[in-house]
Amino acid sequence: MAEAASQVGISYANADDIPQILAMIRELASYEKCEHKVEATEASLKQTLTFASSTSGHTQHTNPGYAKTLILRLPSTPQHPGDEPNAVAGMAMFFNNYSTWRSKPGVYLEDLYVREKYRGRGYGKMLIQALAQEVLRIDGGRLEWSCLRWNKSSLAFYDSLGAKQMQDWVGLRLEGKALEDVAAGRKKAVNVNGDGDK
Repeated sequence: MAEAASQVGISYANADDIPQILAMIRELASYEKCEHKVEATEASLKQTLTFASSTSGHTQHTNPGYAKTLILRLPSTPQHPGDEPNAVAGMAMFFNNYSTWRSKPGVYLEDLYVREKYRGRGYGKMLIQALAQEVLRIDGGRLEWSCLRWNKSSLAFYDSLGAKQMQDWVGLRLEGKALEDVAAGRKKAVNVNGDGDK
C-alpha cells in the first residue's frame, strides 16, 4: 500500500527487513529484562518468517514461514524533528490461530513493539488497527495476545482499546527439556484421580 510522503506506512516485512526485525526483538527482550534468552538470528528469521516480495531488487525469500511481520515506517518526509526518513519505528509479529467453537481463523499477536523514541505518537494503536483489519480480511473471529502482568502501561493501553483480559484461562507452555521429554514419552501424566498414567 503506497503512502503519501508525509504519512506513516504499515506494510508486510520483506527479507530486507530481517536486520531491523532482529534488532527490535532484542530491544523488546531488553525492555523485558530477558535479552539473554534471545536465540533468534538473521538466518533463523529468514527460515521461519513469511515475507512479502522484496522491493530492493534482492533475491526474494520464498519460504512460506510460520509468522508474518507488519513493519511501521516513518514517512519519507518526517513530521518530527530528528526523525530519519523511512526509519523503522515498530513492528507487529503475528501468526494465524483457530477457534473450534466459532469455526473461524484468527490472529495471534506474538510481539507488538514500538521503539522507545517513537512512543506516544499512536503507532501502537495503528499496528493493532492493522491487525484488526487483517482479522476481518480473513473473515476471522478474534485477535488475541498475551501481556506480562507487570507491564501496567501496556495493559492500560490494551484496556483503552476494549481488549478483555482472559481471567478464566491460564497460559501454559512446554519448552526445552520438558518439551523433549513429552515428545519422547518420558513424562508420566497424572489422571483426574491424581494417579500417574499407566
